[in-house]
Parts: sequence; C-alpha cells; structure tokens
Amino acid sequence: MPTREEALAQREWYVVDASGKVLGRLASEIAKRLRGKHKPHFAPHLDLGDFIVVVNAKKIKLTGKKWDQKVYWRHSGYMGGLKLRTARQMLETKPEELVRLAVKRMLPKNRLGRKLLKKLKVYAGPEHPHQAQNPKPLEL
Repeated sequence: MPTREEALAQREWYVVDASGKVLGRLASEIAKRLRGKHKPHFAPHLDLGDFIVVVNAKKIKLTGKKWDQKVYWRHSGYMGGLKLRTARQMLETKPEELVRLAVKRMLPKNRLGRKLLKKLKVYAGPEHPHQAQNPKPLEL
C-alpha cells in the first residue's frame, strides 16, 4: 500500500535555462520547486517537490561586486587547511557548483534537505542527459 507521500507526489521534470539569470533569485525559485511549496498539498516534513535540471550554469549572473567579493571556503580539518575561492574562480573551474551551493544553502539542513538536493541536476553547458524524462521548460 503506498504511503501518503507516494500518493501525493506527482513529480515532474523541469529544465531551467540559467543564462542571464541572477544567481540568488534563480536559486530561491529552484529551492521552492524542490520542496514542493508551489503545490496545494505542501507539507514541510514531506518530499513532494519536482526534479529540476539547470542548464547553462556557466552563463549565470551576479550583481554588484560579488564576482570578486563573494568568497566560498572549505576546510580540511587540519591546521592551515582553509581553502578560499572567489565566485569568479568558481565560475571558471566549477560553474555547476555555484548553482548547487546556492540552492543547497536555501534548503533545510537535515535528512530531508539532503534528499531534496539529489533531485537537482546542474550542467555548465546547454546539453543534459535527461531527455528520456521529457523535462518541461520552466521560466523563472
């Protein structure tokens, strides 16, 4: 017998073109869609959201001086193990990571958030391997 979540979850696949879009505004809309807040039967403890495929992450925009002032950092856990990168450096090396991190930080910080993040697929260019799912174009 299906659970309530399985019965309510009519998951769709959407493709979002990120070219020319502002990162934060795009990420907040994607986070809402991943959670399922756009559906009438939203429940905060259930995963009712859709799958989102983001293409052209390399053409994302940031406003103001964020390209040079926004810093992404990670730490290895060892002394002197702090690695700093600006948004411009991230765009050159891992443009997908810019979008993924922006969305990740807008999702809940628990098991549900980790589950929701698996439904986000980000690609630097216009090509993606999800044609079989028939993703619908989504204008944000």
